[in-house]
Amino acid sequence: MPRPGPWLRLTAVFAAFATLLAVVSGAASLGAAHRLLAALALPPLVALLVAAWIAHRRLLVPAGGALVLFGAAALVTAPGAHLALAALAFAATLVAAAATYRGVPAPRAAWRDYVTLTKPRIMSLLLITGFCAMFVGADGAPSAWLAVATMSGLALACGGASALNHVIDRDIDKLMGKRTRARPVAAERVPPSRALEFGLTLSAFSFVLLASLVNPLTAGLALVGNLFYVLVYTRWLKRSTPQNIVIGGAAGAVPPLVGWAAVTGNLTLPALWLFLIVFFWTPPHFWALALLIKRDYEAARIPMLPVVRGERETARQILLYAGVLVGVTMVPFLWGPLGFAYLVAALALGGAFLLLALNLWRERTPKRAAALFHYSLLYLALLFVAMAVDPLL
Repeated sequence: MPRPGPWLRLTAVFAAFATLLAVVSGAASLGAAHRLLAALALPPLVALLVAAWIAHRRLLVPAGGALVLFGAAALVTAPGAHLALAALAFAATLVAAAATYRGVPAPRAAWRDYVTLTKPRIMSLLLITGFCAMFVGADGAPSAWLAVATMSGLALACGGASALNHVIDRDIDKLMGKRTRARPVAAERVPPSRALEFGLTLSAFSFVLLASLVNPLTAGLALVGNLFYVLVYTRWLKRSTPQNIVIGGAAGAVPPLVGWAAVTGNLTLPALWLFLIVFFWTPPHFWALALLIKRDYEAARIPMLPVVRGERETARQILLYAGVLVGVTMVPFLWGPLGFAYLVAALALGGAFLLLALNLWRERTPKRAAALFHYSLLYLALLFVAMAVDPLL
């Protein structure tokens, strides 16, 4: 029987350690500190159970028992019973952690493949939007320590979601041409169980880091974005509706909310406007790519808009969404915290976006689609940089 990989073993050991701290803090009646430590133990326990259910069934009993006992301890308020249940949860977690070291070692994958699982190019753009949103929320430069902690937690959440995306999409990745066939899980360089463990570990530690070093709202938002991308978009929408990227785009729009919540501790209307900018940017960005790789989506039977509605309708929708996007980018100036420097940048960048979308509508060629796709990446990055610079002027 194959042994779980190092990522799941790390998660299990941390779950045992966090559970122990929760037990000790509860016995010492540390109050708020005890509740925080207990909350930090929950994500690795859940990750351990999910990995056990999907890939390592022999861990299911101790992992499930640990989570059930931990939940029971949280519900039982009588001091003696609460402490006893927490101690039993710790014991079950120890058993689960020990079990992760049993079995036949599996071949190790190259570290480059694990980096690829996190989709670093996509992650970098998400981090830019989250980081720049911190400047808007702080109305200036956030503290370096807070920025590093927030971006580290956000990177873990994005990387974890991307790794889980590789696991779920491994069947269609094999059908969509050389661009996706070479991905680590699809090409069988990384076993699905290892990629699953890696994604769950990054996701769990993202919540732990953000909840402990930033604030619970930031941690919760990163987790919601992670789950929405994995379960709602990848697992459901992507394969079922041509509106997949419209609804699923909400996942990619979460990082600005994470950055805002990190510096403010709340969500107000300006944060929603940043969310909507990324939300309305996503369809024209991805549909331009879909026009370029339409045959790949057809081969994998993915109902992207160009496959279902045709190229002409896709180009029309791109132009419509581009117009809405440019309009939405005006809102942070008209009813928000941003000034003329941002307005000038938004108008210039938006004008170029609209021009490229109009050209694509008039002439639906791969060259036009590629120009819009590549510009859209630069557009979003520069727009959010303009947001970050504006409060500093």
